[in-house]
Amino acid sequence: MSLRVAVVGSGPAGIYTAEALVKQSADPVDVDVLERLPTPYGLVRYGVAPDHTSIKSIANYLRKVLELPRVRFLGGVTLGSEVSVEDLLACYDAVVYCTGAMVDRKMGIPGEDLLGSVAATDFVNWYCGHPDVSPEAFELDSPEVAVIGVGNVAVDVVRVLAKTAEDLRATDVPDDVLARLADSQVKAIHMIGRRGPEHAKFTLKELRELGEVANADVCVRPDEAVVLGGDFPRQIKGNIDVLRSWSERSPVGRPRRLDVRFWLRPVEILGTTRVEGLRLERTRLSEDGRVVGTGEFETLPVGMVLRSVGYQSVPLPGVPFSTETMTVPNLAGRVRDREYVAGWLKRGPTGVIGTNKSDAAETVRTLLADAPSGAVASIDELLAARGVRPVTYEDWQAIEAAEADLARTLGRGERVKLVGLEAMLAACGRIAT
Repeated sequence: MSLRVAVVGSGPAGIYTAEALVKQSADPVDVDVLERLPTPYGLVRYGVAPDHTSIKSIANYLRKVLELPRVRFLGGVTLGSEVSVEDLLACYDAVVYCTGAMVDRKMGIPGEDLLGSVAATDFVNWYCGHPDVSPEAFELDSPEVAVIGVGNVAVDVVRVLAKTAEDLRATDVPDDVLARLADSQVKAIHMIGRRGPEHAKFTLKELRELGEVANADVCVRPDEAVVLGGDFPRQIKGNIDVLRSWSERSPVGRPRRLDVRFWLRPVEILGTTRVEGLRLERTRLSEDGRVVGTGEFETLPVGMVLRSVGYQSVPLPGVPFSTETMTVPNLAGRVRDREYVAGWLKRGPTGVIGTNKSDAAETVRTLLADAPSGAVASIDELLAARGVRPVTYEDWQAIEAAEADLARTLGRGERVKLVGLEAMLAACGRIAT
């Protein structure tokens, strides 16, 4: 009798877990990868910037895992809705939770709930065609926008705002979103960090890409690019050198301007019903290394604020969760008897996509050493009895084919993402058009 395991979540952490289960076990393992959406790959599909095609190619590797004989994809199945933890434990010998980090942290400042103050992940989901976000969610009708944060996600958001729609035409950006990007009124983009250039979290490759955007002048203030001493790692030194070189440039009159700012923290988003400005305070480091305000303020006349100051997981129904660490408490991936966790839900939002592979391997080693058992029911019979028809891998292939057909029809690249659950389900013949 083979081991039966449910993996909840089909992003890199979930698929790497499925791969490790099949390859590490000496005995047969049957793995069902459950996903609430009709589409797999998680952040690879809905988090990687559309112009980063080399990173998005990771989906080709993940695809091979889903095509393994003992792995099944079950889309449209949500924990807490179609199934419960108790259901899964009745149908599988073990369950591994791999749902990642799904929400942005808030800044905790006045005005943060005004219209136009938005989580960067919502904006990313918008231009990546996530079905949770409508193509009409963003108007881009303000001449100035602030992006709070100096990590890679912030850089992605800034780059997409700075580029022309034509620059993104060959990517998989949904056509309705591309039309809104084409109508963008944005002229100035402010990327703001609380600390100095030496503390920024973006990688050198991502930073350099900003300087290659033909549609925007990239500007850094000389006084904010100053870094005093320090024996910095090569990556940070590279960032400092690039930023310092930009501080010596003069704008040449490109259509958009990108201001990379440091030593500023948001203290208030201004406006009555929607964002009308952003008040910032100059910062410095205290003797113990904390960021403190100097009492010097400035205001930017922005009409939209996108925050990218960190991410956190959200609790799953019936699964233990720590509000202190915003993770599922675990020991080498073990949560409770027959329950396990991998990915950001296990360790927090750290590392890159590839980090999930070693993380998943650790969890699977723990699971296989436990040799859990307890499956007595069939997930197929349970879902059928509830009138739930999962989206299969073959259905997903039909969605992919429809996206490729759409790209050919529009004369745009290899694929253009379908928007909305109805369009995806229609593409695989699940609902009538």
